[in-house]
Amino acid sequence: MNEINACPYSKKCGGCMYSGVSYGEQLDIKNGLVRKYLGPVAKENGIKPEPVAGAADPLYYRNKVHSVFARTKKGQIVRGIYRRDSHEVIPVSGCLLENKKADAIIEKIKRLVPSFKYRIFDEDNGTGWLRHVLVRTGTCGGKEEIMVILVTSEVPFPGKNNFVKALRSAFPEITTIVQNINAKRTSMVLGERNIVVYGKGFIEDDSLGLRFRISPGSFFQINGPQTKKLYGLALEFAQLTGSETVLDAYCGTGTIGMFMSAGAKRVIGVELNPDAVRDARDNAKRNGIGNIEFICADATKYMLGDMPAGIDVLCMDPPRSGSTPEFIKAAAGLGIGRIVYVSCNPETLARDLKLFMKQGYRVKRLSPVDMFPLTDNLECCALLEIGRK
Repeated sequence: MNEINACPYSKKCGGCMYSGVSYGEQLDIKNGLVRKYLGPVAKENGIKPEPVAGAADPLYYRNKVHSVFARTKKGQIVRGIYRRDSHEVIPVSGCLLENKKADAIIEKIKRLVPSFKYRIFDEDNGTGWLRHVLVRTGTCGGKEEIMVILVTSEVPFPGKNNFVKALRSAFPEITTIVQNINAKRTSMVLGERNIVVYGKGFIEDDSLGLRFRISPGSFFQINGPQTKKLYGLALEFAQLTGSETVLDAYCGTGTIGMFMSAGAKRVIGVELNPDAVRDARDNAKRNGIGNIEFICADATKYMLGDMPAGIDVLCMDPPRSGSTPEFIKAAAGLGIGRIVYVSCNPETLARDLKLFMKQGYRVKRLSPVDMFPLTDNLECCALLEIGRK
């Protein structure tokens, strides 16, 4: 099943844990991880974890591609990625995870740099101009949309118009080009200031059935087809009838809550990141969703504070570290009957499910999704109900 050639960079960059491993074997490995971390919880609840939902195409799925620009000791310009857990740049072209067109655009930029005499940023001494290039791709109305983001250390952009002309001559499908300014000596890729060089400064994507605006720093799932599966499970587990109030905790840009809004009476999204909340409100408005609101707050503090009563369904998608005991106890204290837990870490998911069980909940279903083929990452959707055997 889906024989996969070994990536020539995998041993250096550490990004593809399963390079050269057939996709069928990868799914076997991930099913084993699910059994290892979630098997005991499933057994205690009298269920079995469902098989990992695999991808139809496990290659070139990343719709967001990031490339670091650097120079070798001999002065050669390279583009690539940081070696895992380091800031050493590994030259990479043709990554098996990344959208092919995005990769080709970045390769073209690398070839244009010498003719425009752009200085490559040196992380050691903090000098140079071009630091990173990001390419984000989407589909809207059946048409491809592509955003190119040039991360530079300063504002002046020599030969800007000619550069845009040369790049779009090679790739006319590019819909917008943005210059992001990051002058700080930091591990963060993007700075706070964006300058629109060409187009509208963002792209839109409607591949999930709703229209989402994607800006340079917006969060958006990187594997569209697998995201549909994951969100479909979350909606199925919620069992909405139109009369429920849903709390979408750790909601990010509100995508799951917006999917649930059509079947709910009311949705409340809670997210700590103010930029994500701003994007969520904008996306709800452009999709004409009037029964959803977004609150900028820490999920645990909100749950312990002045949260409205009458929450029927809790949907939660916390970071890899999972939720908190305080959040879980508060949710149980409110008597929320149904909980949909979306997790990107089966180990912390198992920990939190045990805490919910101590509060009287039963785990009814465990459905993993392979969101990131070739890597050791895994998403899982869990359904909990209070006091039901």
